[in-house]
Amino acid sequence: MPTLLALSGSPSPHSRTAVVADHVLRRLGHAGFDTAHLAVRELPAADLLSARRGEPEIRRALEAVAAADGIVVATPVYKASYTGLLKAFLDLLPQDGLAGKTVLPIATGGSLAHVLTLDYALRPVLAALGARHVTAGRFVLDSSVERGSGPDRLRPEAELDLFQAVDEFAEALRHGAAPAVSAHAVAPSAPASALATTAP
Repeated sequence: MPTLLALSGSPSPHSRTAVVADHVLRRLGHAGFDTAHLAVRELPAADLLSARRGEPEIRRALEAVAAADGIVVATPVYKASYTGLLKAFLDLLPQDGLAGKTVLPIATGGSLAHVLTLDYALRPVLAALGARHVTAGRFVLDSSVERGSGPDRLRPEAELDLFQAVDEFAEALRHGAAPAVSAHAVAPSAPASALATTAP
């Protein structure tokens, strides 16, 4: 069974992006995949920013990427792009660091104005790192993540659409790459055929 790794690139300790990534991993875990979650913010900052690839935690993180068959890359949108924290980690990968891998890109943010970040900022760097196949991504509105006294959850219409992307990602892993498809997004009240979800 393929192994999957989620990379979440939010610097926030209360990250909605991480909540979305965890939802993705639970769905994939229920489908029988081996999953793990790497929050880049938990890596030693000095080692990350100084590109100390040989330091233990950085080395283990890079080895986890290398060992995974599929990668979920999740980031909040900052200044119309993915976070500098995620960029710092991706810069540590070799030029072909995603070679042979299937990748699901996910972005979160407060406005649908940022949906094109997936196709114009994140997708090109994933392709440049040699990803075999970048599946259709999802942009998740912050307002789709509900927080209260219990566990964080996604609004049902947002969760349904996110899971559609996850299931397509799982099929690509099981049966090989299909042609790449652009990301899409949808307001929380829109039908689940497009998208809605979370935030940094």
